[in-house]
Amino acid sequence: MAVQVDDLPLPPDEPEPDPDGAADAEKADILVVDDLPEKLLVFRTVLEELGQNLVLVRSGADALREILQREFAVILLDVNMPGIDGFETATLIRQHRRCRHTPIIFITSYADEMQTARGYSLGAVDYILSPVVPEILRSKVAVFVALYQMRRQVRRQADARAAVMAAQAARRVAEANDRRSAFLAHASRMLSGSLQITVAMNALAGLLVPELATLAVVLLCDADLGAGEMLAASGQAGGAALQLSTGREARLHEQVRGALHDAAHTRQPVRLDPEALAVLTPAAFGLSAAGETFPPLRRAQAVPLVFGERVLGAVLIACSDVGESGAADAGLLEELAARAATAFENARLYLVLQREMLERQAAQEELQRTNRRKDEFLAMMSHELRNPLAPIQTAVQVIRRVAAPHPKVAWALDIAERQLKQLTRLIEELLDVARISQGKIVLKHETLDLNAVIAQSVETVQPFVDGRRQALKVVVPQQPAWLLGDVARLTQVIANLLHNAAKYSPEGTGIELLCWLEEDEAVLSVRDHGIGIDAALLPRIFDLFEQGERGLDRAQGGLGVGLTLARRLTEMHGGRIEAFSEGPDRGSEFRLRLPRVGRVAPATGQALPQETAMAPWREALRILVVDDNHDAATGIAAMLELEGHAVCTAHDGEQALSAATTHRAVVVVLDIGLPLLDGYEVARRMRAQPLLAGALLIALTGYGQSEDRQAAMEAGFDHHFVKPADPQLLLACIRQWSRQQAPGGAGERRPTVNAS
Repeated sequence: MAVQVDDLPLPPDEPEPDPDGAADAEKADILVVDDLPEKLLVFRTVLEELGQNLVLVRSGADALREILQREFAVILLDVNMPGIDGFETATLIRQHRRCRHTPIIFITSYADEMQTARGYSLGAVDYILSPVVPEILRSKVAVFVALYQMRRQVRRQADARAAVMAAQAARRVAEANDRRSAFLAHASRMLSGSLQITVAMNALAGLLVPELATLAVVLLCDADLGAGEMLAASGQAGGAALQLSTGREARLHEQVRGALHDAAHTRQPVRLDPEALAVLTPAAFGLSAAGETFPPLRRAQAVPLVFGERVLGAVLIACSDVGESGAADAGLLEELAARAATAFENARLYLVLQREMLERQAAQEELQRTNRRKDEFLAMMSHELRNPLAPIQTAVQVIRRVAAPHPKVAWALDIAERQLKQLTRLIEELLDVARISQGKIVLKHETLDLNAVIAQSVETVQPFVDGRRQALKVVVPQQPAWLLGDVARLTQVIANLLHNAAKYSPEGTGIELLCWLEEDEAVLSVRDHGIGIDAALLPRIFDLFEQGERGLDRAQGGLGVGLTLARRLTEMHGGRIEAFSEGPDRGSEFRLRLPRVGRVAPATGQALPQETAMAPWREALRILVVDDNHDAATGIAAMLELEGHAVCTAHDGEQALSAATTHRAVVVVLDIGLPLLDGYEVARRMRAQPLLAGALLIALTGYGQSEDRQAAMEAGFDHHFVKPADPQLLLACIRQWSRQQAPGGAGERRPTVNAS
């Protein structure tokens, strides 16, 4: 809201002052309101050069008391004050007739469009951001002081003509302020009308030409916005329509391009010299003259577009008439540049957000492609690995039929069949996961009794449980628990849970399978007393290939797909599966919930534990075989027995150290990945014992990298074989070492034993 001079209050009639007091009588009163003493000191320092009377107060209430006692030429009012803030103080000031039209300049450290509009609605004549520029503040206050003194002088001299001229001058100033405020408000609306950078550039060009300049060039300097893109515009007031031209900055003349980059680099306006002005013609930007002729340009400057610490671009304006400076003053251009920089920053953030969304979308699509390729690979690998299983199974059966009865042959074929079944199970799990991921598994739904499925599942895993000397307790309802599902797949789910419970529980422990009926569900719980599940792993336990941390022994083995398969098959039946554990070594529980098609009462039942045992073999050179895989240890022992050696086996590090001393072994075939103590530590402790210091230590392990071989040598091993090792090479190594220990051999003779 602009203030016009003829609306300014006239001072009350006063007697003519004496000549000695004339100077004091000419001084105007200036009211400064701010709650901070240090800022009042700054205002005093800045304004005391005006030679006027400064009244400094620290609150709105004090300001209201002062305006009741005297009249002020201008009021400088801080917006943010405790108690009565600047806007409330201005409202109260306007309620007094004496100060209804007193010019108010708001001082603030922050102002947005809404706050500025409110200030002008209260009669503010200007808005100055803090910290203030002394020259600007002093000049603006001086204008209003001069206007006030002019009105007082007009009244004193009763010069009607002078009063009219002063009023007209003040009106022009007010109208200019009105035009400035309206222009900036319009500029803000135009620049913020879109988040597209091209639209913002066009809007800025339309604001500059022809209102403020005859020709304008907007150059982008920020990489996110497309550094090097430029827009040129030309036009004249009353001439043809605005002309625009876009392109790269390479089209610009070297001097023009240099001025724009200098402004962006220094963050300060840069004026063009007359030589550079000569090259600023519409034709240089692919534009035609607006009208018959294009007037020569008189002045031009480049202004940076800065938002915070980021330089977004620069704008060059050129004017053909020096008189245009009245509208395009430096302050107005700087404010317009600041608003344009805000609009450009919003457009940049929008572009960055769009780019990030596209990148996330591309990453998601790539992840989907990766998952699809993984599923295809699992399916292909499972099929390819399953192909050799049939001939292996056939070969085992042929050997059973044609080979002469022999305990070792029967034992070897038993091992082959057990390992073949394990390999088949792992491959089937991989294949099933791939099938489910590709949607290729179709359930054969039928009405079934969950008790029958449980019995079939227990039968499937009973040999594995018995082999680990574990007791399986089964409690099921007395009446049938009717479900709608696929018998084979539900058997697979329950057997998988039981197999996991047995695999991750120590030998000789108990496993419980409990089943009961709830309102609409049949619930099956498998509980063990094994290694438990870490809290960090529990939320991911059903993820594909997810397993807990394992040591070198890999005692539990597996691929980490069994639980994933169980969950997906359960979900295909409309059920869900949950995992519970109190932490490591506290056991775990897996609870399966399936929808029922009938209701029966729960009851209890039993299961019968069974035990199995293995006996060691002994033969001639005293050899110790250590492997946590019983079949692997027994197989190597049998092969060495056939050579006439006395062999014993151990299945963990502590057993190995004890057996090596008891058996007085001279050769130790030692696995690296052992429970309790790994093979490296066992080898180091054996080398520290006098009886084993000269023994032949052979590492037989699945860890076959060069660093693994180096670690084995440093631990005291003599040789390093990678599984599956060639039996003949292993035997040749032992025979060579034995020959070296014989009289005349290269090494010291080790004691041997005869076959017994």
